[in-house]
Amino acid sequence: MRRNTSITLLAVGHACVDIYQGSVAALIPFFVAERDYSYAVASALALAASLLSSVAQPVFGALTDRWAMPWLLPVSTVLGGAGIALSGLSGSYGLTLVFVAISGLGVAAYHPESARVARLASRGSHRAMSWFSLGGNVGFALAPIMVSLAIGHGSLRWTPVLVLPALVGAALCLPLLRGLPVLRALGRRRAGAATSAAAGTDDVASFVKLSLAVVFRSVVFVGLSTFLSLHAQQRMPGNPIAGTAALFLLFLGGAVGSVLGGYLAHRYDRVRVSRWSYLVSIAAVAGVVHVPGPALFGFVALTSAGLYVPFSLQVTLGQDYLPSRVGTASGVTLGLTVSMGGLISPLLGHLADATSLQTALTPLIAMPALSWLLFRDLPEPAVHRPRPAAPARRNA
Repeated sequence: MRRNTSITLLAVGHACVDIYQGSVAALIPFFVAERDYSYAVASALALAASLLSSVAQPVFGALTDRWAMPWLLPVSTVLGGAGIALSGLSGSYGLTLVFVAISGLGVAAYHPESARVARLASRGSHRAMSWFSLGGNVGFALAPIMVSLAIGHGSLRWTPVLVLPALVGAALCLPLLRGLPVLRALGRRRAGAATSAAAGTDDVASFVKLSLAVVFRSVVFVGLSTFLSLHAQQRMPGNPIAGTAALFLLFLGGAVGSVLGGYLAHRYDRVRVSRWSYLVSIAAVAGVVHVPGPALFGFVALTSAGLYVPFSLQVTLGQDYLPSRVGTASGVTLGLTVSMGGLISPLLGHLADATSLQTALTPLIAMPALSWLLFRDLPEPAVHRPRPAAPARRNA
């Protein structure tokens, strides 16, 4: 299978899975309106999706380092969709938490294995990995639109319709599974051509700093995605679509940011690009929290791009810092650290109930600043790439 075909299938499949990560945030206003949940109670749904995912993704990453498990791609896709599809059917808050957690488990199982396969298919290309990340961001962006179309004019009883992207994503995994033997053979051939001294070159200290930076990035992104819809409605009263539009921009800007990050990293190094992106994000998040009126949409788009330019770059940085444990690195950078933001959402919800939503979102301004500080000391890892073989000299 050609590289472009493999990356395209992986990107579309990634979109189908990450629809369910974005769906949790998109469903929260409907749970608040239909079931009269408080901010704290509603934000616990984001916690349910994140808590299980944060623990499970490194576990799945470690497993994929030992055994190839491509069957996880279709199975985890269906599991992620089934949990969200069932979440609106029961009026029980406990069952809703369970179904959202099941969806989070499916998302957790998908990412480490898909990132490992994407690394094989991309053959070391930052641009190809950025397209793989783009798929996930498109899924995030489509989530509020799909949720609004499915239940916006009805009730939460229509959530079973949301299983359709999972069925599409699982079907797209089938040609990938047939092409995996070729990708594995290519990966072994490249590894043999490259310098084999990579074993034992794990830079654990840099990987820990990178992981902390991704945690802070996750806190601000998950915090905004959980409460941005409600925040936009408060900042623009009388605009019935302000919340959905703001959430759509937050996710759509990530799609632009991921591709832009891949192209910038091709010209500059990944650490420098990430550092400048977080610096821009500080001012952008401040604008989202404190600027009223339609100008909020511009700051939302800038925040999304600033937070997503480093996204795919952080995945490949983690894999290069831990070259002997690519699955574990993918599980942490795509899973544990990203999901940690969901653990903060209930705290923001309690603070919003006690004060105001704007006050609760204000501490998020400091998060990209902390990521920027951590990136200041990170090195750009030296990646050993195979050199083309020298042409054989023609015999006289």
